[in-house]
Amino acid sequence: MPILSDALTLEIADRVTLTGDVVRIDLARPDGEPLPPFVAGAHVDVVVGDGLVRQYSLCNDPAERHRYQIAVLRERRSRGGSERVHADFHPGRQVTVGLPRNLFALAPHGRRHILVGGGIGITPLLSMAAALRAQCKPFELHYCSRDAAAAAFAEKVEMLGGRQYHSRQEGSSRFDPATAIGTPDDAAHIYVCGPAGFMTAVRDTALRLGWTAGNLHQELFEAADLSSHPGDQPFDVRIASTGAVFAIPPGATIARVLAAAGIDLPISCEQGICGTCVTSVLDGVPDHRDSYLTDEEHAVGDLITPCCSRARSPVLLLDL
Repeated sequence: MPILSDALTLEIADRVTLTGDVVRIDLARPDGEPLPPFVAGAHVDVVVGDGLVRQYSLCNDPAERHRYQIAVLRERRSRGGSERVHADFHPGRQVTVGLPRNLFALAPHGRRHILVGGGIGITPLLSMAAALRAQCKPFELHYCSRDAAAAAFAEKVEMLGGRQYHSRQEGSSRFDPATAIGTPDDAAHIYVCGPAGFMTAVRDTALRLGWTAGNLHQELFEAADLSSHPGDQPFDVRIASTGAVFAIPPGATIARVLAAAGIDLPISCEQGICGTCVTSVLDGVPDHRDSYLTDEEHAVGDLITPCCSRARSPVLLLDL
């Protein structure tokens, strides 16, 4: 069901095991030609198996054109993506990869940048730090991990002049968000990526200290809750262009029901993260379950992610 437009066929040029649970993968053109450029903070969609697409941040220097570098954590509660990568992605394999997209870009007018990464969430920040260093712009890089053994990018962070913290290692510095981000500065921007609880702690601390929401940026590495909720009710989706109506039962998504009827939406993550499937709502009230739209967009209610969200009203009229 996932659809990748303008996809590239790349080859795994290198694979390095960084820790027991993290592998780094270099993707390159089979003919060695330069890859399309990307901007710091970008990610790519990667087809990891039949009908299975996952998003991975690019962690190398954007100045590099010979490779896209990603790192993949083997998730304990994997839905199949990370397990496939760890088991099957080896040098020489060809992989379908979407063009780089950026939902987590550096603020163009920021004069100071504070980069805070937890675990595998450090990956897009490494690209940002490399870009900022090349532009001679001031930045601070903070890398939090469980212990030294879990710090997959310790050497890279040290090379970039970053600070490291270990939450479960005696004698190691503990990360204190308030100390790391400091007092509010209108010219500074904070970027945080990692587990949801980690990002919430950093964001809440920043807001408590007086930072404005517009200077806080985050990228999610956890999917929306796609499980059926107690009390989920069936509802109908009406297609504005044809008037066709489709019933969406509990446990099914709008996107899958429409696909079964021959209406293919642009779909990538199927987890409410990437925003590929965002569709306009002309009438009705969405039940938002994504992690992509902002709180303000949720409140307005004129957009929906059909891959995971449902309806609070009996009918949704979609601009399709």
